[in-house]
Amino acid sequence: PLDKEEETAAAKCIQQCLRESLSISDLECSLCIRMFFEPVTTPCGHTFCKECLERCLDHRPNCPLCKQSLREYLKAGRYSPTVLLQDIMLATFPTQLAERRELHRAEMAELSNLTKNIPIFVCTMAFPGIPCPLHVFEPRYRLMIRRCQESGTRRFGMCIYENGKSFADYGCMLEIRQVELLADGRSLVDTVGRQRFRVLSRGHRDGYHTADIEYLEDKKVSGEELQELQCLHESTYRLAQRFCEHGDLTSRHILMQHGPLPEKEEDIQASADGPTWCWWLISILPLDPSYQLSLFSCTSLRARLSQLQRILTALLQQPP
Repeated sequence: PLDKEEETAAAKCIQQCLRESLSISDLECSLCIRMFFEPVTTPCGHTFCKECLERCLDHRPNCPLCKQSLREYLKAGRYSPTVLLQDIMLATFPTQLAERRELHRAEMAELSNLTKNIPIFVCTMAFPGIPCPLHVFEPRYRLMIRRCQESGTRRFGMCIYENGKSFADYGCMLEIRQVELLADGRSLVDTVGRQRFRVLSRGHRDGYHTADIEYLEDKKVSGEELQELQCLHESTYRLAQRFCEHGDLTSRHILMQHGPLPEKEEDIQASADGPTWCWWLISILPLDPSYQLSLFSCTSLRARLSQLQRILTALLQQPP
């Protein structure tokens, strides 16, 4: 058996041979033309960066080079790293590999910013504290969801489409709770609403929309104003309870889908977005999306409660 010194000498000799026989271009991904990052090899024998292959499979389940079907590979949902190739890269071009890793880390850091260039899913109204289940099938959104997970933020913005604009001026941050990957690459994404935001500027990244944003906060009140607000909150909540107990078919169907009216919160000004039950109510009431958006963008809890009171009173006066 070789002793430690001989082992080291043999390893150095192998490294030297590899360096002489390989160039950087031999270790480049044919899709991004950069040094492999997390290389994976397909059943047909072609190697790509994991991220590059995933992006190709978002569009069609075939090998980007030989076009062989990768449906079964996609279905397995596992991409095992090509360990030998990683070892060769580390042995031959450690500096370039470190640079490639640093580049990836910088890209992830950029994707982690939650006020600049945040990804925007243009689809439906979402509300603070309210679940928002999504079926993700478009390639651009498949990429977007994957990036939200890889960057560790697990968050993206949800906005509705608005005529004349790519999306509305206001939206809600969604947090990914769980992702269920389907065999063909589509996914069922369980999300919940977090903070409201206002769009400051719009952009694009790899096919999906992005935005620079600022978060919205309800104006805080105190003293006599707060006492009045609490009375308004109590009376509106009682109306909401009556509406939910109204017992017609529509509201029974709503309660089956969305669950019961959330409990009242102790401190109605504790959250920047106000009580969750208000958002639950806005999400289930038969309101036009543009009207929902005006309630959503309002930073006065008093104004929001007054509007809800008016709507509930009108709905409760209608014959069943």
